[in-house]
Amino acid sequence: MHKISKSPILYFGTPVVLITTVNENGTYNVAPMSSAFWLGWRCVIGMAASSKTTENLIRTKQCVLNLPSVVEVEAVNRLAMLTGSYPVPEGKRLKGYRFEPNKFEAANLTPQSAVCVTAPRVLECPVQLEAEVVAIHPLAAHDEAQRGKIVSMELKVIKIHLEEHILMDGNPDKIDPDKWRPLLMSFQQFYGLSEQVHTSTLAQIPEYLYRTSDLENA
Repeated sequence: MHKISKSPILYFGTPVVLITTVNENGTYNVAPMSSAFWLGWRCVIGMAASSKTTENLIRTKQCVLNLPSVVEVEAVNRLAMLTGSYPVPEGKRLKGYRFEPNKFEAANLTPQSAVCVTAPRVLECPVQLEAEVVAIHPLAAHDEAQRGKIVSMELKVIKIHLEEHILMDGNPDKIDPDKWRPLLMSFQQFYGLSEQVHTSTLAQIPEYLYRTSDLENA
């Protein structure tokens, strides 16, 4: 039997992405997220308007979408409660985030030069998608309580880098799904394509901190 629910979050299971961008001082930012989907070589992402990644994307119009496998879960988890924004935005402060200017070092990840954009690739990630921002759209603009807090961005992928071990034998343009094991996030927990692969630092945040006026008005 189905029950009427007011779940504060609706993350039913999507791939984790490490978005790399360039800060205003030329240093690099790397941020984990999972609000993303692809149609062909277009990707749509959702971000908090106050995040450092959003700020960098609006300014530079460039990034790399790095997709980790389950092997990189610990590095992703080390980034979970870090932000490149200073001072820390109030919403993130309430959730326990702290400012970290050297997130690559904090996560023990390696920046790698891209071909078409100034943002770095993440060496450890098997999938690296260089991309450009082509459109930015506000979300919940009709709702006074949420207006200006979240945005969606359309990205155009312009260069794809794939680790050889996830490719179909003899075909550099096709990923073998039997070899590719993406890291997924479902309701704040990390999963592969089967069982949960790691505990999640992000899950320490109480779900009520994600409540919005959409839930209150439901």
